[in-house]
Amino acid sequence: MNSKKWNTVATGILYFIAGVMILILAFLLIFILWNGLPHVSWHFLTTPARSFQTGGGIGIQLFNSFYLLFLAMLISIPISIGAGIYLSEYAKQNWLTSLIRTSIDILSSLPSIVVGLFGFLVFSIQAGLGFSILSGALALTVFNLPLLTRNVEESLNSISESQREAGLALGLSKWETVLRIIIPEALPGIVTGMILGAGRVFGEAAALIYTAGQSAPALDFTNWNPFYIASPLNPLRPAETLAVHIWKINSEGIMPDAAQVSAGASAVLIIAVLIFNFGARFISSRVYGKMTGTK
Repeated sequence: MNSKKWNTVATGILYFIAGVMILILAFLLIFILWNGLPHVSWHFLTTPARSFQTGGGIGIQLFNSFYLLFLAMLISIPISIGAGIYLSEYAKQNWLTSLIRTSIDILSSLPSIVVGLFGFLVFSIQAGLGFSILSGALALTVFNLPLLTRNVEESLNSISESQREAGLALGLSKWETVLRIIIPEALPGIVTGMILGAGRVFGEAAALIYTAGQSAPALDFTNWNPFYIASPLNPLRPAETLAVHIWKINSEGIMPDAAQVSAGASAVLIIAVLIFNFGARFISSRVYGKMTGTK
């Protein structure tokens, strides 16, 4: 068999593998949405869950998920950007930076349940935060920070060295070159990574079972004082998220309509993750087009 035939066979195998992956993903998405969307309504999205009776929703869990995500990204984004800039632009190639990068790779591969146990011991017990949104946000920061840091570093490393030389040649300092030239050029990749990271932690459950807790107390949406115990903005209250809620109702069976609630919540969770992913592509394309003048 000549090289052209081998190339055709290899290309066909690759197309077949890609097709199988797409079919598996499509099957999972269609199955979850087909079973879940009929149970999704405005009432389902806004009413609180009900134990031992039917007709409950996911309103509080959905709010908890977005609020916890907001706090987690508020903590992790500045740290990851600073760490990524240091590793890409200022860190020298020696044993220390090699150790830092190895540590980042190890942390990014840790199972989420391990991060949850770490958060439980350090944040919930040692720091005295208990089962709270803040404890969960810190655990998610530990879980997501290595990937965000590596994303920022790789986005900055993808910028041509000539861009840095041009900035220095114009009389800019190292920091001004990074701030005014390198970061804006790498912004599409950084934004994409941040949004994908947000989607990753939005669907996280294992790390939150031991930190944010498995209960969703009733909230008073008329009182936004963060120091009030029933306030939605209180970071020290326990908060069951949507992913934890799905796990809980399937494991405890305390709802007569647990299967319907689980299916609907799973569909909402999948839709939210899809929005994060497609939103990352859209925003990245818009930012890149605006910065390059192509759109």
